[in-house]
Amino acid sequence: MPGSVPAIEGLPRYTTWAAVPHELYTKTQLAQQDPPLKPGADPVGQVLYHGNSYAPLYDVAAAVPKRRASPAQRAVLQRARKLQHECRRCGLLEVNRLGKGRFCDECRYAMTMWEQHDQAQALARELVADPAAVLLVVDIDPDALPTAQTVAVVAVRDHQVLYEALAGEYGSPERAAVIDRLDALLADRRVVMENDYMGPTSRRAHRLVHEPGQPWYGTHPEHPWATSNCALHPRVAGVWSGWFAWRDSEWSTIASVPRDGTEVPWPRTLDVAADGRSMAGLLHRIADGTEPVWERAAWTRDGHGVPEPAGDRGRGAMGES
Repeated sequence: MPGSVPAIEGLPRYTTWAAVPHELYTKTQLAQQDPPLKPGADPVGQVLYHGNSYAPLYDVAAAVPKRRASPAQRAVLQRARKLQHECRRCGLLEVNRLGKGRFCDECRYAMTMWEQHDQAQALARELVADPAAVLLVVDIDPDALPTAQTVAVVAVRDHQVLYEALAGEYGSPERAAVIDRLDALLADRRVVMENDYMGPTSRRAHRLVHEPGQPWYGTHPEHPWATSNCALHPRVAGVWSGWFAWRDSEWSTIASVPRDGTEVPWPRTLDVAADGRSMAGLLHRIADGTEPVWERAAWTRDGHGVPEPAGDRGRGAMGES
């Protein structure tokens, strides 16, 4: 009921229930009669209630019998009322109505995680099918200059190593040559990063241009591939974590890479070309659906089947895998 129901112009107004003539009833009062009645004509008055709302009043003499629901109709209505409390995926009955979608909290959680899983596969398939998609893999270890500073570019589609080099020291001609080569090679490519906080060092592409400790965020104006913002480029770690569905608390709906790195299915070595080929293989396995998921992924442990992809959810009940 709205906070205030305005008065109807042109009808008598009664400010107390005691002032209402005995032959005038509200819709609710008519329905409470035996047999139940409903208005048979337009309202002839109105009564103030709750201090700021008016209820229409009807002449009981003009009321007509209210049609009763048949047993079949009552059964349908009862079933519809029950369905408002029944999860359409697992069948759990909740005390409160479930609202739009009709899913319990646990199933809604599982579906949220599944949606990330489904989107991760869609992105992996997109990258695998794109001949311009390449992995940019770097290893920048400030404690092992210059030999550990390496960079490689690997084609996602066929795992081919397109470029591999030592990065050289910061400010050196070798470093400048590597950056120039990357500028030329990646100009028309879709660059995929490894990006994530894993292991003792952070293998982020912007470290080729910016020394450790030098603040930087966003896209470099001269080197678009040298980004510190994960949202600007696809990330292998982001695709895999969405697929794997690990989360750091029971009710978290944010998939992430496990903190200890023990589950990460690609190597992190000084041979960045080999690491890049491993990551390309991972994207292919995700695209094919053969890469394992976390053993406690929500939809694998609740026993109620795999949720449908997001685009199919409006079609009916959740399906089995």
